Amino acid sequence: MSDTKIIAIVDDDESVRLALDGLLRSNGYSVRLYANAEAFLGSDAPRTTACLISDIQMPGLTGIQLYETLHADGVSLPVIFITGYPGPPPSIDPALPPPIAFFPKPFSCAQLMACLADVLGR
Repeated sequence: MSDTKIIAIVDDDESVRLALDGLLRSNGYSVRLYANAEAFLGSDAPRTTACLISDIQMPGLTGIQLYETLHADGVSLPVIFITGYPGPPPSIDPALPPPIAFFPKPFSCAQLMACLADVLGR
C-alpha cells in the first residue's frame, strides 16, 4: 500500500520494540525498528518517517538528544516519547516545538493508537 504511514520506533528494549511493532502493524502501519538513536540517525528514516516513537532513556543519545539533533538538522516530524522512568517529562529546549505526547510505561495501547490516529489524520 503506497499511502501506508511509516512509524519509526527507537527503543533499546527489544521487547518494547517488538510489542509496538506488532501493535502498529496490526493497525495498518508500516514500522521500522531501531535499537538506538544513532541507528535511526544513520539511516534514511528521518526523511521517510511519518511519526517517531522514541524511548527517552537509552544508552548513547537519549530520546531528548535525538529530538534536539533532528531539529538542529532541520528535520521536523511528530515525536511521541515513551519512558519507563517515573516523574514529570524531562525539559526540552523551549525554542523547539513540544513533542506530541509523553507516555509512561506501561501505557494504554488504545491511547497510543488514538494519539497516532490524531497525529496522522486517520
